[in-house]
Amino acid sequence: MVMSFFDQFASPSYMGIPLIAIAISLPWILYPTPSSRWINNRLLTLQGWFINRFTNQLLLPLNMGGHKWALLLASLMIFLITTNMLGLLPYTFTPTTQLSLNMGLAVPLWLATVIIGMRNQPTAALGHLLPEGTPIPLIPVLIVIETISLFIRPLALGVRLTANLTAGHLLIQLIATAVFVLLPIMPTVAILTAAVLFLLTLLEVAVAMIQAYVFVLLLSLYLQENV
Repeated sequence: MVMSFFDQFASPSYMGIPLIAIAISLPWILYPTPSSRWINNRLLTLQGWFINRFTNQLLLPLNMGGHKWALLLASLMIFLITTNMLGLLPYTFTPTTQLSLNMGLAVPLWLATVIIGMRNQPTAALGHLLPEGTPIPLIPVLIVIETISLFIRPLALGVRLTANLTAGHLLIQLIATAVFVLLPIMPTVAILTAAVLFLLTLLEVAVAMIQAYVFVLLLSLYLQENV
């Protein structure tokens, strides 16, 4: 049976039961539960420092109304980073390469920011659809363009995360396949290709973290416009 390069993105199943739920719930099991002690171990201290630094950096441009989203945004960031990093391990499945999952995260959160803006400050929320100083003949066209760009935001969030992770996984598999093919024929070229594969893997680790941060950062920017 000939395997396709895209088979790695198929949701795994066991006895007809999809295992994507296990892959989604696994990141939460890996993190230790914070204790009520005054002094924690190094892992808990590092975990708390990272979450505090990220939350402070993310909520810096937001007012007090946006600080209510701190727990949600920090949890989403940890979930995306852990899921993306676990997907780089051999024989694992990356749920965030599924566009359906990413859209399921992007659409409700984007819609929540829009609803908050419409409820709290409808004039300012609708004012984003028409830049100040627009000539009168261009008003209908700009309103249509800004409305389309508004509804494209969740699609851009989901597609950006899916495309970057999918492209990285495909590149890793292609170069790894080239290493195995070239090893008995041209060992020197295979070793050089393996070095490129190692560097690409390090790059993908960075991409996995950066894309998770960009996803949450864009959500915070959308929230900033509406609070």
